[in-house]
Amino acid sequence: MAQVQIMSVIGSAVPASLRASGLLACWYLMRNGEPISGPLASLPAAQAQAEKLASAPFHA
Repeated sequence: MAQVQIMSVIGSAVPASLRASGLLACWYLMRNGEPISGPLASLPAAQAQAEKLASAPFHA
């Protein structure tokens, strides 16, 4: 079973729209090395989303 992982990015890797809001970091959900979510503004939000996806069936 593919595992959902959380990847953080900082600085200039953060999308401009989030940097304009004052965020210097954001998080993405990854599965098999591929992003499966857009940028998330907080680690707790990323963790909650990851828990939901980890319990859902995965179809490759």
